[in-house]
Amino acid sequence: MSSRGEHQTVPLSVLLKRELAIEKIEDPVIVHGQASHSKKGEDFTLLKTECQRAMGDGFTTFSVYGLFDGHNGSAAAIYTKENLLNNVLSAMPADLNREEWIAALPRALVAGFVKTDKDFQQRAKTSGTTVTFVIIEGWVITVASVGDSRCIFESAEGGLYYLSADHRLECNEVERERITACGGEVGRLNAGGGAEIGPLRCWPGGLCLSRSIGDMDVGEFIVPVPYVKQVKLSTAGGRMIISSDGVWDVLSAEEALDCCRGMPPDAAAAQIVKEAVQSKGLRDDTTCIVVDILPPEKPAAPLPPPKKPGKGMFKSMFRKKNSGSSSHDKEEYMEPDVVEELFEEGSAILSERLDTKYPLCSMFKLFMCAICQLEMKPGEGISILAGTSNSVKLRPWDGPFLCSSCQEKREAMEGKR
Repeated sequence: MSSRGEHQTVPLSVLLKRELAIEKIEDPVIVHGQASHSKKGEDFTLLKTECQRAMGDGFTTFSVYGLFDGHNGSAAAIYTKENLLNNVLSAMPADLNREEWIAALPRALVAGFVKTDKDFQQRAKTSGTTVTFVIIEGWVITVASVGDSRCIFESAEGGLYYLSADHRLECNEVERERITACGGEVGRLNAGGGAEIGPLRCWPGGLCLSRSIGDMDVGEFIVPVPYVKQVKLSTAGGRMIISSDGVWDVLSAEEALDCCRGMPPDAAAAQIVKEAVQSKGLRDDTTCIVVDILPPEKPAAPLPPPKKPGKGMFKSMFRKKNSGSSSHDKEEYMEPDVVEELFEEGSAILSERLDTKYPLCSMFKLFMCAICQLEMKPGEGISILAGTSNSVKLRPWDGPFLCSSCQEKREAMEGKR
């Protein structure tokens, strides 16, 4: 789940202060399109642009794109589409500025995913769904994912970046080890006579994935804790593709990008779906969302001589700055504006995902359940650090805390119940 080139994490505060020191950067123009071919009717999408939130004495906007690939029925996909965004926003502290809001998103996404899963399972329905959930705030993209739908991004500079994780048991050894440690079994379908066929599955249930929302009949070790990736784009923008496994089972990231190059988002999404279906037929629901993130429109200026497009002009998305370059070098050559990574975490352990450090931890209310947002009195909650190596000398204020119901959910997910 990495880019083609090396990269380094840059603190969000450094990036935003760097912007302000140079000039006020306008938000991008966002254009999207989607297309799908349905076989089972279990793929659903969420496309919300210009969602408003209060910030100080004004408002700012963000966009949300979600792809929900259901299995064993559509109930989980529909429920997640209708409730996940509200659960994520409910987990966000109030009165945050833009920098703080972006920094708080990864923790809020984890809480929102787990709460959505917990609430859906209480409905005693057995379907499940993968989720690829994207929030675009200014030039920052935050992606949370469970399952095998994927999100990729190609920058205007030509860098290819994978923004989601693949939670198929077949290709994720870490997840296989986690499931067996929690009491599950991983193996292929037994066809009799000792013969095994098909992909690796989790038993009981036979699911090919290690993470999803729903799937209460499979086992609690199939967890809803998302992999989260957050990047800040260059002001040149780029193209993002979110697709279900019906596309990625057939096309590579490069093939998906190449087959629709130069097309507007609607036509691009349709072309990607067409390529996937033509290659192997309509074996599964096949859905694609294409999002172009474009520089804001500027007053017309004299156009430079047209350049012939080609792959040679593209540079890698992530690169380390040359600390040894002189000021004279900088005057002669300016490094192209590139995408920079802000955050990446894929652990399935809630204590590692919710235990944020200062100053981020101070934004969240202490005596409130970190998952369902239930307010509690001091002493009522259970520290997320309980039962970990950090729990030897817990103090009454060493949170975050969980309510008893969410603590039961956590113990089940970690194979402790």
